Amino acid sequence: MWGTATPDALAHRLGALIDEIDLGRDDDRAARQQRAMLGAIGRAEPATLGEIAEATDRGAPALSRAVEMAVQAGLVDRRQDPENRRRLQLRLTEQGRLALQQGATNAGPLAARLSRLAQSELRAIERAVEILERMA
Repeated sequence: MWGTATPDALAHRLGALIDEIDLGRDDDRAARQQRAMLGAIGRAEPATLGEIAEATDRGAPALSRAVEMAVQAGLVDRRQDPENRRRLQLRLTEQGRLALQQGATNAGPLAARLSRLAQSELRAIERAVEILERMA
């Protein structure tokens, strides 16, 4: 099999593998989006929804829902802007800061899988990722 794969066959195998890996990454993706949102809020405090939408490249409706969930979880404090009652100010709570710090040290289930590989396998994957990044 080594060296005989066609581009079409490799594309098919790679696509199937990405789909399989992605099945376990839905929670990981949501956690990454939440960390990105919390990080953007922390950098822009007091942040507006528009600033965070731009910083995270997410639409306002989806971000509004994410902020609401973060407020309910005690991660974000949302208050009216005293200078403009139509605008909200977002700030991280202490719990939100802790969640952001903990998220930075937790790379997720894919990292856990990768940690079980030999160093030579990690180097091979690193080389493949470099090639794929050039293609992107």
